[in-house]
Order: sequence, then C-alpha cells, then structure tokens
Amino acid sequence: MKYLKLIRLPEIFLVIFVQFLIKYYLFEPFAVSITLNGFGLFLVTLSSVCLVMGSQVISAIFQARAIRVNNPEEVTVGKEISEKGAYNFFIILNVIAVGVGFYLSNIIGRPMFSAIFIVISALTYIHASFLKNYALIDNIVIAALSAFSIIILALFDLLPAITPENQVSQNTLFSILLDYSLFAFLMVLLIEVINDQENINGHHKIGIKTLPILLGKERTNKLICAFTILPILAVIYYMYTYLYHNQYALLYALFLILAPLLYFVVKTWNASTQKNYRHLSFVLKMIILLSIMSIGLYQFILL
Repeated sequence: MKYLKLIRLPEIFLVIFVQFLIKYYLFEPFAVSITLNGFGLFLVTLSSVCLVMGSQVISAIFQARAIRVNNPEEVTVGKEISEKGAYNFFIILNVIAVGVGFYLSNIIGRPMFSAIFIVISALTYIHASFLKNYALIDNIVIAALSAFSIIILALFDLLPAITPENQVSQNTLFSILLDYSLFAFLMVLLIEVINDQENINGHHKIGIKTLPILLGKERTNKLICAFTILPILAVIYYMYTYLYHNQYALLYALFLILAPLLYFVVKTWNASTQKNYRHLSFVLKMIILLSIMSIGLYQFILL
C-alpha cells in the first residue's frame, strides 16, 4: 500500500473515466465500426494507467529533493520507500505497459504500433531525469503524455476499422478525439506551469531551471494568461461551430468551461502565493473533468 503514495489516484481515475466515456458514450451511440471488445478496452486502459503511474513514480524519484523543500511532510522516496524500491516499481509498471501494448498492437494487426508504448515509456524516464533542466520542454512532454490517454482509443479502436464505406463517420469521431486530446494538452501544459510557479522555491534550491525561475513569477503569470487565450478560442470555436443549435450543450460549454477559463485568467494575473497557485491548479483540473464529461453530450448534439 505504501507504493500507492507515489501515485496520484485522481489522475488514474480520470484516465479510466475518459476511456470508458469514449468507448460507451461516444463510439456506441454512433454505432461506428470498432476493433476492440470489452477485454480490449481493459487492456488499453491497463497499459495507459501503467504508463501514467510510471511517469508519476519516476517524477517522485527525481523531485524528491524539491518536495523536501516545498512540502517536507509529503516526502515518500527515501523516507517510506527506498529509491531502489521506487525504481523497481517504475520498471514493473513500464514492463506491463509495453508488454500489453505489444500484445494489443498484434491483436489489431498493427505490430508497429507497439513502438508507441516503447517511445512513451522511454520519454517518462527522459523527461524526469534529463528534461527537467530545460524550461517548458519538460512541461510539453508531460502534457503530450496526458493527451495520449485520449487519442489512444482512436488509434487502437477506430483507425484499424476504417474502410472506404465508413471513412466519413470514422474520421468525424477521430477528429473529435483529436480535438479533445489537443485541448487536454493545452490544459495540462497550463497546470504544469502553474505547478512550477507553486514549487519555485524548491526548484530554485536544487537548480532546476523552470519557466518561473527564468522569467520570474509576474512575467510567467502574464505568459500563462496569454497562453490561456488558445483554449478559450478553441471553446468559442466549438460553441459556434457545433453547439449553437443545442441550447443545453451551449449553456454547458458557456458556464462550465468557458466561464471558469475566464475566471482562471483573472485570478492568474495577480497570483503570487502557493495557496493562489494551488487554487488555480484545482480550477484547471475541474475544467478538464467537465470538458471530458462533455463527451457524453455528443450523442445528443450530432444524432
């Protein structure tokens, strides 16, 4: 049980939840051609969860020094769990993820897809051990890994089942999932920069050059506000393009996604304390959750 302290369970549940929503509230209502059955979905989710947990474990190992500065009461690696034990846990998780990914790739007749899991597994180690020293690059890698948990079902369930006859419907849903994965990428990138703001003292003491350390808190705040324009424009575009004829979906996007994004911008502008940044991170995580839940609305919007 002590190894669960290395895992951020809400993120794991979110991965499971989003893949369940996609499979049963997006694919099934539209009766699209799919490749995976229930067991196949379980394998996809298992592999995705192991990759996410692996990235969390390796991050906990390499961020242990920073955690001792920022939140000493939350230290796990080197205190409750040895560094060797944490490394072994990381290796086990990645072996499971790659092994399941290899099996899945052969099931769907796309053995080359197994390389995706190998690359992601390698990235989880590289980003924690090496890319932490490069401002923003580390954040981008984490955001890309998060977006993968959404697009993976499009790659393994929709893509292999595309034929000339069903290409239009398959491509429509593939495009929707691609849009969601891009939105998730933008939101997780914002969360990572906000986390860097919150942990600036610890990162500074151990020599990690994050964006807030290079630019300062105030400039980084302004950069975050400017960058948030991208997801705001994306939501407005979706509202205008897809939701304008559905009042309930439009109100959902307006009050539960767009309004919190605008609130986030206002609050970020003058944020300065750990408490401020922790609140902003929570707001972004709620926006991601509400955005993912909107996947279940497409059967009412498009059908």
